[in-house]
Amino acid sequence: METQTQQPAMPQLNRPAPDFIAKTTHGEKSLADYKGKWLVLFAHPSDFTPVCTTEFSAFATRADQFKELNTELLGLSIDSIHAHIAWTRSIKQNFGVEIPFPIIADLNMKVANAYGMIQPGASDTAAVRATFVIDPEGVLRAMLYYPMTNGRSVDEILRLVKSLQTSDEHGVATPEAWQPGEAVIVPPPHTDADAEARKDQGYEYTDWYFCKKAL
Repeated sequence: METQTQQPAMPQLNRPAPDFIAKTTHGEKSLADYKGKWLVLFAHPSDFTPVCTTEFSAFATRADQFKELNTELLGLSIDSIHAHIAWTRSIKQNFGVEIPFPIIADLNMKVANAYGMIQPGASDTAAVRATFVIDPEGVLRAMLYYPMTNGRSVDEILRLVKSLQTSDEHGVATPEAWQPGEAVIVPPPHTDADAEARKDQGYEYTDWYFCKKAL
């Protein structure tokens, strides 16, 4: 009887992010190194590929904006340290963009497998364009998966970090495409009495379950 290979368990939202210790272009890094900071961990299929080059350039040019949000960037692909170094030097030479963040060399696919970055339907040997947002306590807060052929929006990832931090700080939700300065969504009430009182509480009231407010 043919036995099926068991796939690693996928990481889960609002659970501790999978731990790791890995070699990077900035020396050895571990998840514990980012304690107290937000972390955007993102995988790309391969060095010296055009879509990945556009993504890394976009992350690099927005690195200071992430840093203002107490957020670090960490790349990953199943390539060697030497390949990463050669590629980042090529990006600087050909595009004038210096990559300021470390890149994990995951030749044994240990980190990629732990984070579900290997999708057999796409490739057995390359990580898809997976992005993970991890909070200062090491809890996985968001996951985004893109196919090999299509690049991510780094601006959307930056917006997502701002949204998560706003929700944490103020106990609110954020609507579609929310940007800082816009109204946020008030959590809905949980009793009939609270629902009845909601329209008189000074919010932008549409219905008992849908209210907004300015921060």
